[in-house]
Amino acid sequence: MGEIVKKDVFIDTPYITLGQMLKEESIIASGGQAKWFLRETTVNVNDEPDNRRGRKLYDGDHVEVLDVGLFFIHSKQGNE
Repeated sequence: MGEIVKKDVFIDTPYITLGQMLKEESIIASGGQAKWFLRETTVNVNDEPDNRRGRKLYDGDHVEVLDVGLFFIHSKQGNE
């Protein structure tokens, strides 16, 4: 595997689901892959294991995808 990334993810809605974030960050190709991916890959949300594709991620949350990287969620709301 390549280098582990650390990336800021900016959202313009109150939250993004874990499945949506995985798709938007090109970790998976389609939303339909989220369930399988989360069953096969360790994902931690705020340092706790989570495999729910519908898990809501809010401003300030961080997601660690094993062997992929660390993603920090930031809201764009109010910054326009």
